[in-house]
Amino acid sequence: MATTTDQPSPEALNPDMDLLRFATAGSVDDGKSTLIGRLLLDSKAIFEDQLEAVEATSQDKGYDYTDLALLTDGLRSEREQGITIDVAYRYFATPRRKFIIADTPGHAQYTRNMVTGASTADLGIVLVDARQGLTEQSRRHAVLLSLLRVPHLVLAVNKMDLVDFSQEVFDKIHAEFTAFATKLSVPDLEVIPISALQGDNVVHRSENMPWYQGSSLMHHLENVHVASDRDLVDVRFPVQYVVRPKSDEHHDYRGYGGQVAGGILKPGDEVIVLPSGMTSKIAGIDLFDKEIDKAFPPMSVTVRLEDDLDVSRGDMIARVKNAPTPSQDIDAMVCWMINEPLRPRQKLAIKHTTRTGRALVKDIQYRMDVNTLHRDLETTELGLNEIGRVQFRTTVPLLCDPYAKNRSTGSFILIDETTGVTVGAGMING
Repeated sequence: MATTTDQPSPEALNPDMDLLRFATAGSVDDGKSTLIGRLLLDSKAIFEDQLEAVEATSQDKGYDYTDLALLTDGLRSEREQGITIDVAYRYFATPRRKFIIADTPGHAQYTRNMVTGASTADLGIVLVDARQGLTEQSRRHAVLLSLLRVPHLVLAVNKMDLVDFSQEVFDKIHAEFTAFATKLSVPDLEVIPISALQGDNVVHRSENMPWYQGSSLMHHLENVHVASDRDLVDVRFPVQYVVRPKSDEHHDYRGYGGQVAGGILKPGDEVIVLPSGMTSKIAGIDLFDKEIDKAFPPMSVTVRLEDDLDVSRGDMIARVKNAPTPSQDIDAMVCWMINEPLRPRQKLAIKHTTRTGRALVKDIQYRMDVNTLHRDLETTELGLNEIGRVQFRTTVPLLCDPYAKNRSTGSFILIDETTGVTVGAGMING
């Protein structure tokens, strides 16, 4: 182990390695932070002085074990209450893959934090306490992950050591959750019995559960296939920055920097720039200081065109015969994030990919109860942490896709123009 207090940055990790973003969710005290601490410890992704500090704090609290949750519960209020409030991000890597973890809060009043943490996740882990079984919050988090279109879901049945590693207990929870998941959009579901505190089936297979023939959680995380989850058909390249070095070496260089949101870009491809509708061909694609022969999600690259077109931040490069239809009427599911409710006729700033504008709330069609999936058609507003279907009219056309098709071009955030605070997040229906 290293002996420095500096955290390894994701940039320091091998960029050629596969990346998996995953989020943890579950009820309070189900062991989310402890699970992440165990993953970090057993994969040797923490430093000696970090472990020593956690061991010392555990002793000071009078624990007879090392509280691995202290590795992620960084806020003082979290440590005092033993719960997760904010979204804690952690980075680590194994020889097979690198990971970004979002440890999201379990409380219902922090739904907005969970939506933030899970919005970019490739995989979601829902923890349940084997003693308690499925709870209302367990179902709530599964619904939210389904609503956010997280393509892979793992139900981790934790604290199996406290039920004597009972197969009967595990099978009951497995069957109940599988039946519930049939009501949701869950393309891939895995159910794994674990003990985060003792390490059973977290990184290494457990000898205490010989009846379980599946993989450990880490093995599943290392091998789950996520490349096909991204849209590799519909080319979407939101322009973030116009690159003009203006140096003697690159006197005539003009490129367009951004992150590929969909499809595969290659030199020679005929493309259209939206919303202007001008067409050209890709002259080249640059990654740092080298030219590459193709770019795909989620690579950040610079695209050069054969023609000198008027392209600026907020524009989008797409295929001529497969481009999004610009629209100023937006129908979306919205998670509201502040105390002041969202009401019809309200005006907000909207940010979609790299494009910004203003939006007027035309109508709130219903509020969804994420515990029961019931739609309240009588609602006239959305309150803090509530989710509902909202219709907007924007001042600029958005170059968007349905969220179910492309999570990058199908999502947006809402901003209070006075304070600059993000007040809502939306997922476009169509």
